[in-house]
Amino acid sequence: VSKRKRKATPIAPPSVPPVEAGLLSPTRLVPPNINKPPYALTGDPGNSTSSLVRDDDEIKRMEKAGEIAALVLLEAGSNVAPGVTTDKIDEIVHEMILSFDAYPSPLNYRGFPKSVCTSVNEVICHGIPDSRPLQEGDIVNIDVTVYHDGVHGDTSVTFPVGEVSERDIRLIKETRKAMELGIEAVKPGKPVNVIGRAIERHAKRHALGVVREFIGHGVGTEFHSSLQIPHYYDPYASAEILPGMTFTIE
Repeated sequence: VSKRKRKATPIAPPSVPPVEAGLLSPTRLVPPNINKPPYALTGDPGNSTSSLVRDDDEIKRMEKAGEIAALVLLEAGSNVAPGVTTDKIDEIVHEMILSFDAYPSPLNYRGFPKSVCTSVNEVICHGIPDSRPLQEGDIVNIDVTVYHDGVHGDTSVTFPVGEVSERDIRLIKETRKAMELGIEAVKPGKPVNVIGRAIERHAKRHALGVVREFIGHGVGTEFHSSLQIPHYYDPYASAEILPGMTFTIE
C-alpha cells in the first residue's frame, strides 16, 4: 500500500532586503517615583519562585495592568506607518506607560535595552527598537508588557505597515485565529498541551508552521514564571491547568 506524501510546510522567504539592525538610541530613563520590578537595576530576575496560581487580589491587579498594556499597544499600533522608526514606537510606548505610573517590563529584563519589543518581518520575537524606518509592505509585531501595582500585564499584536502582501494578510489572520483557538482550549483540569494541540492543528490546516524555540509563559508577580506553554503539541507538557493560573498564549 503506497503512503500518501505529506505536504511540506512552505518556508516564508526573508525580507528583500533582509531586516538589518539599525542604531540604538540611549536607554530611556524612568523617574524614581515609579514602582519598579526587582530586576530593574540589576537586569537579573533571578530564579522563578512565585506560585503558578494567582489569588483574587493579584488577578484584579493583573486586570488593571493588562488594561494599561492594551491601551498602550493600541496607541503604538496607531503610529505604525512607512517611515516611522521602531525607536519612535519605543519612545511612544515608554512615555505612555510612565503616564500610568507604570514601568515598561522589558526595560533591563536580562539586559534588554528598550521598553518594548518590535519584531519586523522574519524577526520572530524580542526585536530591539532601533533607527530602521518601517517600510511599505513590512509587518511588525509590537509586544507590550507593563509592571503596575506589583504585577505584569503582557500583550502583543502584529500590524501591517501600509499595503502588505496577500500572503502576509493571511499569515496575520490565521495566526490570530490559531491564538483564539488556543485560548478556547483553556479549561481547568486539562493539561496545558491542549493549547498547543489546538494552535498547531489550525496552523497545519493552513500550511503554516509553529515556532518551537519560543513559547508562552506564566506571568503575574514575575514577568516570566516557570510555567511553560508550548504553541505546538507536546505530550510531555502535562502540567494541569488550575483555576487562578495566569499565562500568555502568543
